Amino acid sequence: MEKVKAKKHLGQHFLKDESIAKDIADTLNLEGYEDVLEIGPGMGVLTKYLLDKPVNTYVIEIDAESVTYLDENYPKLKDRIISKDFLRYNINEIFEGKQFAIIGNFPYNISTQIVFRTLEYRDQIPEFAGMFQKEVAQRICEKKGTKAYGILSVLVQAFYDAEYLFTVDEHVFIPPPKVKSGVLRLRRKKDYSLPCGEKLFFTVVKTAFQQRRKTLRNSLKTLNLSDSLREDKIFDLRPEQLNVEEFIALTQKIEADGV
Repeated sequence: MEKVKAKKHLGQHFLKDESIAKDIADTLNLEGYEDVLEIGPGMGVLTKYLLDKPVNTYVIEIDAESVTYLDENYPKLKDRIISKDFLRYNINEIFEGKQFAIIGNFPYNISTQIVFRTLEYRDQIPEFAGMFQKEVAQRICEKKGTKAYGILSVLVQAFYDAEYLFTVDEHVFIPPPKVKSGVLRLRRKKDYSLPCGEKLFFTVVKTAFQQRRKTLRNSLKTLNLSDSLREDKIFDLRPEQLNVEEFIALTQKIEADGV
């Protein structure tokens, strides 16, 4: 079969540099799981290096043309090609509660949604690696005190250690994107349970950053906090001034306040 044509509506940019594909595959440490799921494999430039590793490689691909290409060119993937949308698919139809890693050259238009979906499965995903638009990868790994630090940074780093690994130039893709790419790795923390209500934690972080220029006293008004709690000095700060631990402490204070 001829090569697959990149489809703009799917955000496809096919990586053509074999050495970068191998470097991405090598970011996984392969500890604590036997299965790896690659999201959006396209024509399998990354897949071929995953298939050389001592794990069971599965791929999930929404593009029918790519699925046909993979089926014809990678016999090792037999019965391991999932022709579904990762964002809507119940992944436990395949993994049945087992631990697995996620990797991919992610479509930029849905990359943050992939991360949020991964967080939903964090009990099963000890490791996550892949390529994003550079700014998104940096945002995920960013520390407090910068403009890039935000909702994605805090929610990911609450459960994972995030590491920005390297930058990838535009010219190694077909077609070349208009931005540089960045490869990151997430490794789940040994203790990733939160000492506060998870749902409230997510609400506090998202609400705080929706008005990031305001102090927490103003941005969290909608949570109907008591006057005495709102006098706490932490409410003098803006959201980007709090690290993950401080957001957890803030959530605990709000819990104790009866929210």
